Amino acid sequence: MSSIEPTIDAHVAVPRRASTTEMPILDLGDWLAGGSIEPLVAQFKAACTNTGFLYVRNHGIPRSALDAVFDATRRYFSLSMEERLKDKIDERFRRGFMPYGVTQHPGHKPDLKESYELGVDLPVTDPDVQAGLPLHGPNRWPADKPWLKEAAEAYFGHAVALGRNLLRIFATALEQPEDFFLQWCQKPMVQSRLFHYPPQSSPTALELGAAAHTDYGMLTILAQDPIGGLELRTRSGEWVGAPYIEDTLVINLGDMVKVWTNDSYVSNPHRVANRTGRERFSIPTFFNLDYATPVACLPQFQSADNPSRHAPVKSGDYLVKRFSEVQKYKTPAELQVA
Repeated sequence: MSSIEPTIDAHVAVPRRASTTEMPILDLGDWLAGGSIEPLVAQFKAACTNTGFLYVRNHGIPRSALDAVFDATRRYFSLSMEERLKDKIDERFRRGFMPYGVTQHPGHKPDLKESYELGVDLPVTDPDVQAGLPLHGPNRWPADKPWLKEAAEAYFGHAVALGRNLLRIFATALEQPEDFFLQWCQKPMVQSRLFHYPPQSSPTALELGAAAHTDYGMLTILAQDPIGGLELRTRSGEWVGAPYIEDTLVINLGDMVKVWTNDSYVSNPHRVANRTGRERFSIPTFFNLDYATPVACLPQFQSADNPSRHAPVKSGDYLVKRFSEVQKYKTPAELQVA
């Protein structure tokens, strides 16, 4: 999530609603039932070369799973801070409760949000965990709150399945075999974050629920509550709202996609401004490939007249570097020194 420098500490104006061209709604129902992928590919390509944002409906995640994880999230963040701090995020695996003030983008005040972090659950006996591979490890759950684990892990499983399906659309849009990205999904670096945003009476460019930024990796799947507050900046520089639409999820691209496509696909800046006077909850799932995935410009996006603008990178190394820019993150080597 690269940061976007603010220009002035001014109040953030309420933007207009994004148009259906800026954020189309893709219906996955027919395809998931066995229909053709091609209509979705055309819509996906159009969105990815315009704003990098879209909605999906009939996405395969049961409404019951969504309701349950939001209920559990609200219940957890209604607990006292003292109670939540018992689950404070561990420095090694980055799982658990993340309090206010951990995420801060350069030039901004800390984000006005707190979260509960989970990811692909790997046992401590896993070879990659034993080797200290960053962001690989077991989830952390409070023993006296089984309802949190039950709801969050159920939703996480559905979100991972959706992410894999979206990668099939993505690969086809890039003129690759449908399973092109799935070859790097043996231990994908998928993270979900249960976000809580307090009311903010007067958002400013320097202090927001989430400062203007781009996401780092491949795809983000966002479940948001009816409060709304998500806003994105179009390629023309205008901020537009991405409101809650019932029975849909928001999908957006991360910066790693620009490496694959030589900037043909975009990862636009976005932010969260909670102006409602009420608490806001959202659940983004960041779907990234295996740590060792080689990310490089695909041949069809480069030529003698248009050489690759980005150096090849290993997916996990890139993600860890970007996390360290905005979070108080320690590498395994730094933890051993500490």
